Amino acid sequence: MKAIVFAGPSLPPRLRPADPRIEWRPPVKQGELYRAALIGPAVIGVIDGYFEVTPTVWHKEILWAMAEGIHVFGAASIGALRAAELDSFGMRGLGRIYEAYRDGILEDDDEVAVLHGPEELGYPPLTEAMVNIRATLAAAVRCGVLGPDLADHLTGITKGIFYKERSYEATLRAAADAGLPAAPLRAFAEWLPAGHIDQKRLDAAAMLDAIRAHLATNIPPLQVSYTFAQTVAWEAASYKD
Repeated sequence: MKAIVFAGPSLPPRLRPADPRIEWRPPVKQGELYRAALIGPAVIGVIDGYFEVTPTVWHKEILWAMAEGIHVFGAASIGALRAAELDSFGMRGLGRIYEAYRDGILEDDDEVAVLHGPEELGYPPLTEAMVNIRATLAAAVRCGVLGPDLADHLTGITKGIFYKERSYEATLRAAADAGLPAAPLRAFAEWLPAGHIDQKRLDAAAMLDAIRAHLATNIPPLQVSYTFAQTVAWEAASYKD
């Protein structure tokens, strides 16, 4: 049994296990999951994907893959979003980010959006994901580094920063400019290097563990409860040529 996993900065190459059952592909674009499904893997995993200027993975291609018996997993980034939207159809979501989207705690796609460097350099992050900053602020409260009210204020400040400019440094600058107390901000900055939480990476790793366990148990092809509709838009999709 084989799996194809689409991943980028959430689980960069240096952190991926050497497993001959898994084929790694770059962050998914529209049409690429469909083409992966044509090969007939037992599992497709979606972690990272492109959006905005590049068409993102389409719900329809995920539904088609599952109707073909392929188990589709999602976590951490666009995978968590799509899993929250399609779990009732059979897509399997994992991790806290997926759960937050599923439960309506999170709604915006900018929560998982980041800028990053190219594949050749290992997808180095250039900004920080809002979901990671939320997790880190919550950890800072648990550790007594920040009070709950200040953490909430920092969350609001960070959410107001455009995702292409979002970082801990940008948050701390904006907080200082807003006149928030300097001492706890300084304590938070000093705690960050060891205390920050990469929730996207944790969720991606959890999904990978689940996929490897799935492959080890020889679970039969997915059986879905829906009939896939061959719509005009589906037939006209350029990537199906």
